[in-house]
Amino acid sequence: MPSSLQLHRIHNTNPTAITTTTVNSHKKQHSHTTTTTTTTTWTIPLSNNIPEKVLHHHTHAVRPNQCCSAVVQTISASISTVWSVVRRFDFPQAYKHFLKSCQVIVGDGNVGTLREVHVVSGLPAASSTERLDILDDEKHIMSFSVVGGDHRLNNYRSITTLHTSSNGVDTVVVESYVVDVPPGNTKDETCVFADMIVRCNLQSLAQIAENLNKNNTKSPS
Repeated sequence: MPSSLQLHRIHNTNPTAITTTTVNSHKKQHSHTTTTTTTTTWTIPLSNNIPEKVLHHHTHAVRPNQCCSAVVQTISASISTVWSVVRRFDFPQAYKHFLKSCQVIVGDGNVGTLREVHVVSGLPAASSTERLDILDDEKHIMSFSVVGGDHRLNNYRSITTLHTSSNGVDTVVVESYVVDVPPGNTKDETCVFADMIVRCNLQSLAQIAENLNKNNTKSPS
């Protein structure tokens, strides 16, 4: 049965404000200055039926100049099949069709590896340098951060998790992110753009994984 492509835009619902205070002391002046920074803790709403063991991975500290969102995709394929595509940090263009090429510039595919990806024409970006932060083959978790490049999505950090759906057959992919809001744009505009990219990526992932799953389950002729 093909995937229903159930995608959900998740908004910043019921955030919790946390105030962080930094004190810088100056011995010569015998005084100190206090800088107060307010961040927001953002978590996927429980109404989306995400297991608690997965939910905590999608909790982000969001600064006032950032936005955060997530997309959920159900795929009619085994978790091992979906993960075999997602975990390829060296080959994201397999399902991310806005990318035309990828080159690993530091590392061997383990945590800390850096890649440089080049974007197809028509988008407000040319390239992105990205670092692999998490790659957990047992729990099916992958996370990367954008650390450089020619683009407008500064300090972008994404985390992707896979878990088996309630029917015990399908795979649910959750991808959440936090990113700076570019100058001249609003938080809503930034989230709409980033959500569109993630949504298209996960739709493509669903098609590829389902085709792989069909091929893997075909009986020998």
